[in-house]
Amino acid sequence: MIETADHDGIAVLTLNHGPVNALDLELLTAVPETLAAVADAGAVVLTGGGRSFSAGVDLKRIVEGGPRYVGEFLPALSVAALALFEHPKPVVAAVNGHALAGGCVLAAACDLRLMSGGTIGLTELAAGVPFPTVPLEIMRHAVGPALDALVLGAGRLTPGQARSIGLVHEIAEPGLLLAAALRHAEGLRAAPPDVYALAKHQLHRPARERIDAARASDDPLVREIWSSERTFATLRGYLASLRR
Repeated sequence: MIETADHDGIAVLTLNHGPVNALDLELLTAVPETLAAVADAGAVVLTGGGRSFSAGVDLKRIVEGGPRYVGEFLPALSVAALALFEHPKPVVAAVNGHALAGGCVLAAACDLRLMSGGTIGLTELAAGVPFPTVPLEIMRHAVGPALDALVLGAGRLTPGQARSIGLVHEIAEPGLLLAAALRHAEGLRAAPPDVYALAKHQLHRPARERIDAARASDDPLVREIWSSERTFATLRGYLASLRR
């Protein structure tokens, strides 16, 4: 589900879950577990196996699982994103293909983002679902004023477009992506670990404060909308449109 490899003290985590690494409860649960297992690594590189980094939430599982599954899935999404966002060591995303919706959020939760192809963006509104607090605030931290257009437009950006708004920091050739990500991870881990961790905590503090302030009021409504029959009907229509 998540393959791990050690590259001279840098942990490379590869999402390997179906053809497009769609996010379901099992994969999301594996993210914090895997990060905990590589806690001693000097840095982390997160990438995707196959042609996608992650094409987003497994909407079919949402529809099939109903409200009970939604009640487990949404907290797991927030926990996984926060685990990446608050990991004290450097975390570099090597985005090897499409990174959409929740996949975009996982990439944005990393400290540095490199991309070699595909598209990246927040397609939640196109699918008819709102954002939980944690993913939204992580995205706000990553792209700042560009967030409104990214959320409300629900579009997909090319690597060049993503770089222009700070969602991607560097574009790499596909065959050179992992080497470039490892090089950046090596550079970031040169700082003393406690110094890096504190700097990261300070930089992320405004996002964490917004999360703590809004989560209790916003997330129950988000869950209610995701769990509604109207949303399930919308998702069934959205999935049908993708098959045409």
